Amino acid sequence: MNTSQWIASVIESKKNVAVPIMTHPGIEIIGKKVIDAVTNGQVHFESIKALNERFPQSAACTTIMDLTVEAEAFGAELYMSDEEVPSVTGRLLSSHEDVAALEIPTLDKGRIPEYLKANKLAAENIDKPTFGGCIGPFSLAGRLYDMTEIMMAIYTEPETMKLLLGKCTTFLKKYIAAIKQTGVAGVILAEPAAGLLSNDDCYEFSSVYVKEIVDELQDDNFAIILHNCGNAGHCTQAMIATGANGYHFGNKADMVEALKECPTDVLVMGNIDPVALFKEATPDELFEATKELLAATSGYKNFVISSGCDTPPGVSFDNITAFYNATV
Repeated sequence: MNTSQWIASVIESKKNVAVPIMTHPGIEIIGKKVIDAVTNGQVHFESIKALNERFPQSAACTTIMDLTVEAEAFGAELYMSDEEVPSVTGRLLSSHEDVAALEIPTLDKGRIPEYLKANKLAAENIDKPTFGGCIGPFSLAGRLYDMTEIMMAIYTEPETMKLLLGKCTTFLKKYIAAIKQTGVAGVILAEPAAGLLSNDDCYEFSSVYVKEIVDELQDDNFAIILHNCGNAGHCTQAMIATGANGYHFGNKADMVEALKECPTDVLVMGNIDPVALFKEATPDELFEATKELLAATSGYKNFVISSGCDTPPGVSFDNITAFYNATV
């Protein structure tokens, strides 16, 4: 599909457009567990399809935001349970020598093939845009080197960190190119750890590398949506410097201020709290919060209402219904 035309049509639409990052309710619809979907591309796809059939109001579908797939391919150890998204445990890299010796994995490692399978099946069988997902370079580097350690190392060992970021980016370009080949409309590139950085550091240690990915892979048929739920508004300019076709904000950000900063010809998405509102609020509370955000952002045609991040397992169908009812 021509994703650029789709983006233009979203911006020109007279109606509210909603694209929550949401897959887990679909897993529940088909009676599977989280571990089934994150390890099996067929189950992953069936979850996306089932959710779309139950709630067709979303303008696009999304795959699971699993920020461990790429780290696992590099060799990181994971903790996996039946009902939680996997997490990285331990530390794969701890020195310049480790980084220098790190091999860039091939695309047959870990669960990469299953995620590519889910993307391909969704692209071929769902009659609206599907956006795949992947981690961003700084967030991936942090999972390999340890987040606390990398926050210090960008100052004490910047060249080592840039060597690591370069390797992460090389791998991500290969992986995203493979995602592109599946036929999906684009990817939501999740770079939450970059929100821990100042605007200047975010630019130097994240945006420069994200821009490499954008410049190589984004085109009329494939959009990159940069997600940074760690950004409280302090590094929006660094995000914009990547040249992505869309920017997705978490609930820490002020959406109106973000919209003021972002170009008018790109999608600006966010930012209903996935836990405090989608999961824990009553349907009435979620309805009102959604209405309030739509009212506040009504002057911006490029705004797409979304969750602030991937909605977690356990969101009630009543709350999902309330969210969509508020967008009508």
